[in-house]
Amino acid sequence: MEGEKKYITSEELKEHKKPGDLWISIQGKVYNVTDWIKEHPGGDTPLLNLAGQDVTDAFLAYHPGIAWKYLDKLFTGYYLKDFEVSEVSKDYRKLASEFSKMGLYEKKGHGVFYSLTFVAIMLAIVVYGVLKSDRVWVHLACGMLLGFLWIQSAYVGHDSGHYQVMCSRGYNKFAQFLAGNCLTGISIAWWKWTHNAHHLAVNSLDHDPDLQHIPVFAVSSSLFKSLTSHFYGRELTFDAVARFFVSYQHLTFYPVMCVGRINLFIQTFLLLFSKRKVPDRALNILGILVFWTWFPLLVSCLPNWPERVMFVLTSFTVTAIQHIQFCLNHFSADVYVGKPTGNDWFEKQTGGTIDIACSSWMDWFHGGLQFQLEHHLFPRLPRCQLRKISPVVRDLCKKHNLPYRSLSFWDANVSTIRTLRTAALQARGLLWEAVNTHG
Repeated sequence: MEGEKKYITSEELKEHKKPGDLWISIQGKVYNVTDWIKEHPGGDTPLLNLAGQDVTDAFLAYHPGIAWKYLDKLFTGYYLKDFEVSEVSKDYRKLASEFSKMGLYEKKGHGVFYSLTFVAIMLAIVVYGVLKSDRVWVHLACGMLLGFLWIQSAYVGHDSGHYQVMCSRGYNKFAQFLAGNCLTGISIAWWKWTHNAHHLAVNSLDHDPDLQHIPVFAVSSSLFKSLTSHFYGRELTFDAVARFFVSYQHLTFYPVMCVGRINLFIQTFLLLFSKRKVPDRALNILGILVFWTWFPLLVSCLPNWPERVMFVLTSFTVTAIQHIQFCLNHFSADVYVGKPTGNDWFEKQTGGTIDIACSSWMDWFHGGLQFQLEHHLFPRLPRCQLRKISPVVRDLCKKHNLPYRSLSFWDANVSTIRTLRTAALQARGLLWEAVNTHG
């Protein structure tokens, strides 16, 4: 009969989850995203990870209302026969709808303006201090200030990558490249590539790149099995070298964080000069060239090599504060192995995140990421709104008996080191076993 709905089951939908054959379901309607993957603004990783299942919650989290109009041309004509919505998802979707009606997604405040102004002032002070003073302590202070500049600039890049912080998409892209590529030397293309995968597969040991730090760190003994990274497409080999480093990771964690920025520079270059399709590759490379022009020139203006080394190491060490916070938000949270699933979106986010408790006057310091769970559940929500919705999210977690972990900065550090030490001792047991076995 004309107009009669056609249905497929969830099992049949699962058959369409391979490159070249990608189907998803949103609110019970089935869409073919096989060709759309090439145009998808969020890249191919989210669609490859979530294909073959209902992705309503993830879609609502990441897409504004205007995105719905793009779905019509992708509709297969099928509906999901056994489509069901859990009580948690019902409450989550209701909450997202209420926030939208309240206009919270549009109320961005003036945080980005203040941040960019603060960054500009800090940059001016750093340049003035390096050029006009010959005192070592001034140069040391400038190095510290540059580190804080990079932290605040990274927060602006993060915000502009999640939602439109400027008055137009063009200006928003400009803010991304300025705050990311030009000022910090870290490609916004690299950030989007890894960060989207992290959000969708939070704390999946084989799908979340933010937990794949072999051979230096391993947050779980499951990584000792040399898992295959579905993000990087290679094996995370846990060999003798990795076993040695991981055995002492609770001791090396902070020193490694002090030079962690070097890894971000390397990852940026590896992506931009790879064969992988990179959006705005030329623009990203141009932004990186801007950074690697002004930063070495600034360092070269210091009077001698000892002060240059001191300046660079000091700036890197200060940014370690931010790198550490990123780890605190996830390293000691729940982990799992496997692809993310669309039907437990809320549960996976609560399990894989840890908030950092702080006073409201410290919000600028943490860039809103102290509300990690709130940010993961509502990534398009401006950071100025996260504290407001925190009690509501806490109540929803309590209603459904889900974890809502909020630790002080100190306690979060203790919890992270404890997690690393536990895995280190397990790896050390394997190390001594190998020594005793092979002499």
